[in-house]
Amino acid sequence: MIFGWRLVNKNLSKLILHIKKYLLNYKRNIYIYIYISSNMDNNFIIYNIYSGVFLGIDFISLSLPPILANSTGTCQQYEPSSCIGHTQKGLFYTGMALVAIGISGHRPTVLYNVKSSTWKLLLSKHFVLGLLFPIIGTLVLPLSKLWWVYFGIPAICIAIATLLFLTRWCAYNKNNKPQGSPLTNVCRVFVACASKISQPLPVYKEDDDQERQSFPRTRYLRWLEKATIDTSPENEVKYRWKHCSVTEVEEAKIAVRMVPMWMMSIICGVVSSIGNTYFLEQANHLSREIGKIEVPLPVMLLFLTWVKSLCHDVDHSHSDDELIIGTSPVLLFGPAANISNAILYSVICCMAAAGVEIRRLNVIKRHALLDKPDEDIPMSIFWLVFQFFLLGVVESFFEKGISEFYLKEAPNSMKKYFSYFTKGVSGLGFMFSVLSVYVVGKISESGGKPNWFQFTLNRSRLDRYYWVLAALSCFNLLMFKLVASRYKYKKSIRHEAVQESLAEN
Repeated sequence: MIFGWRLVNKNLSKLILHIKKYLLNYKRNIYIYIYISSNMDNNFIIYNIYSGVFLGIDFISLSLPPILANSTGTCQQYEPSSCIGHTQKGLFYTGMALVAIGISGHRPTVLYNVKSSTWKLLLSKHFVLGLLFPIIGTLVLPLSKLWWVYFGIPAICIAIATLLFLTRWCAYNKNNKPQGSPLTNVCRVFVACASKISQPLPVYKEDDDQERQSFPRTRYLRWLEKATIDTSPENEVKYRWKHCSVTEVEEAKIAVRMVPMWMMSIICGVVSSIGNTYFLEQANHLSREIGKIEVPLPVMLLFLTWVKSLCHDVDHSHSDDELIIGTSPVLLFGPAANISNAILYSVICCMAAAGVEIRRLNVIKRHALLDKPDEDIPMSIFWLVFQFFLLGVVESFFEKGISEFYLKEAPNSMKKYFSYFTKGVSGLGFMFSVLSVYVVGKISESGGKPNWFQFTLNRSRLDRYYWVLAALSCFNLLMFKLVASRYKYKKSIRHEAVQESLAEN
């Protein structure tokens, strides 16, 4: 992806901005596609649309200079100034947009069928084979120097997979009924409440509303209970957007109550976004040799993924541990403790990245490479291993903490969406990352000073941006502990046991 963006735009700040926008669109749009999948009668049509959209990788392959050079009258070299025309740029941008839509739309649509026995059998048979192809591709493709091979082979595989998918049309169960989206129910509660804003709060008797037995009524955010007031005549059909059940109102209360905790964890998404952008840019021209072997750049991302998996396995046995803030009996159970750890490690990660960037800039100045952005830098890429390691730890704690928090605190009707809400929160982090780059850049150039984000990485001051992120993470950690200490967690057996232990002491 970074190679493609480099082809169409050599400006570093715009390059990083475009990459972050792509990742943001992928993660943010998941909410939209969850709604579509929940309310469609026949998801197979949606499957086909999103699977077909994956063919956007073919557009990216066609955008490479050697492919359409004869048709467009351009050269075959990978030079943005002379060999990349409007046709190639149009194909590339279209392909990236289609791939982002395909990925974010494809996953929610298969959510509802993954639990069936047929899917489990199919996944168990082909799981090992599915892992084998990316491993082989990661090891073999870097040996080739032809970029059309990098993009062409995945494009062919995706085209074949799409055709195979279409052959299962007859075997698909087309009688699936839409399940409805709990996100819609939350919106309905707010609309119904707004339409009765002038009404007094409802008063309930002990024998009223049988729904209370299935969902306990709470005493916070009571203004939302106005949505349960029935203002329609007795014989008139109730309009769904003007009247909600007690259960729907209580679920909306829980969703609203969880928002501050989500907002306080967005900084982890901001830090996570620099792994696929600035970290890779730092590593791009560093020395990658181990003896006579040149280490492929994707190995750094594989290392990050391995660290995430390792941390997840290590932390799995401690998922119910609690964290005591200072000497106060404020307990942060597993999910909140994991989010707190993620923010803490994001501080360390940004500090480590800033230190390595300072060293990289010193090496560049010492060898007079400031104005030679395409020259190799005599500094080992393994200086970046520690910051990639810390970033893997951050992402592991963040994903696990957000997922567990959602599973433990969210209403039962929303729990099947937990993995997608995790990506959505991360997507908000990517959005704020784009905003932070813009704001920090504008502030840094105040008073006639040079912008920290220059045309090339060698002229930029990423180290200062990393220090800003470290400071923001420190502040966010304090705010998160404050919000988490005031959050009313669902009671559990372990919670009650710890409370009794504290009371005895």
